[in-house]
Amino acid sequence: MSEIVLTTFDWVPETPRGYVRDLRLRWALEEAGLPYRVMSVPFRERGPEHVAHQPFGQVPWLDDGEISMFESGAILVHLGEKSTALLSRDPVRRAQAMEWLFAALNSMEMVTVPWSFLGFSGDRSSPAFTKLDAWLGARLDRVEPILASREWLAGSFSIADIAMTDVLRLVARFERLGAHPACRDYVARATARPAFVKAHADQLAHFAASDRLPAYATT
Repeated sequence: MSEIVLTTFDWVPETPRGYVRDLRLRWALEEAGLPYRVMSVPFRERGPEHVAHQPFGQVPWLDDGEISMFESGAILVHLGEKSTALLSRDPVRRAQAMEWLFAALNSMEMVTVPWSFLGFSGDRSSPAFTKLDAWLGARLDRVEPILASREWLAGSFSIADIAMTDVLRLVARFERLGAHPACRDYVARATARPAFVKAHADQLAHFAASDRLPAYATT
């Protein structure tokens, strides 16, 4: 079996810690029990070698033998092909997992990311934030009855739940799920899983370990 190597930044500021998208892959790897190691690239110096793996200068990317992949959604599918703990081989369940994976990354995350950017800026009274918040509320209204009717999106826990939970966690960070108890309970249920707990703790420890480095000590 080829070695799986997950690459992320060596350090990020406090605000995104626990939310950098290598967490999704750490979580998936822990759920599947697949051995892997983590490598780092500099946060401040994103050179040609970095861009060769991730053309947008972001993280994460994953190397699995001769395969090198970027984009967390694509990598989740790749890992799902390696483990039934992540993706059912039943064609109906597989189709459900795939559609909800893409719903999380397209229908939901396309709203939550700009919404969160404005939220972090502190100006939640602007017309732009008001419009995004209404759009987010409408999307949550659509997801709420789905999550109220099932434990996981595709029967058993899958890559779809990893993606959707991570998207909704960002919303929960701003306490925006109060009117959507099924979404809130779903996030709580997923993040209580031992694989998430370990992945989250490992990411926080990874970034904290570089706080003492000269390049980041005064940041």
